[in-house]
Amino acid sequence: MWAAECDRATAFSSLASIRSGIGFARIGGTTVVHLRGPAKKATELSCPRDSEYFGVDFRVGAYLPAFPPGRLSDLRDAVLPVLEGGRILLDGQAWEMPTPQNLDVFLDRLRRAGLLVVDPLVEEMWHGGASRKVPARTAQSRFARAAGLPRRTLLTIERARAAAGLLRAGVAIGEVVIAAGYHDQPHLTRSLRRMIGHTPGELARGEAFLAL
Repeated sequence: MWAAECDRATAFSSLASIRSGIGFARIGGTTVVHLRGPAKKATELSCPRDSEYFGVDFRVGAYLPAFPPGRLSDLRDAVLPVLEGGRILLDGQAWEMPTPQNLDVFLDRLRRAGLLVVDPLVEEMWHGGASRKVPARTAQSRFARAAGLPRRTLLTIERARAAAGLLRAGVAIGEVVIAAGYHDQPHLTRSLRRMIGHTPGELARGEAFLAL
């Protein structure tokens, strides 16, 4: 779960991400509810003054079947209707708008209603396992349906984010190339520019980036 706020208009890089999730944006007294998929690249965004955000990133393999993550990828968010009185319309039902303090209760209600599910095969594949009972092509299809992107793409994103974390922690660029498994520094630079929105040098110097 996460929360953020902007006390002034702020531009930021929304990083490439392996996870889908649900987010709530409070802007000008109005709350907008977004369902979001994974993202293959960083995107320059901005938040207005006095805006608040909170939400949750689902673990790989968790998703809402009515909103396949692949359809929501790369910021193609689905915006859920909000009824008068502030309730959320989902699956033909009016759900109470959660707060950052009770978001876990809201998610548990969705799970018990069958609207939020977890594919155990996808979780197994993500952690390096493979089921002999499911043909490889079927497993790959299930993974892409539940995660929104192929496993290989998610691993590439995770590598870039890990490299960015090492650079922010003060690890030398040359060491990051080796530790994160890049061919050379130009390979690292291309990957971080696309997925993080910054060069290795910018990250090493501590120039801020923000992910939503």
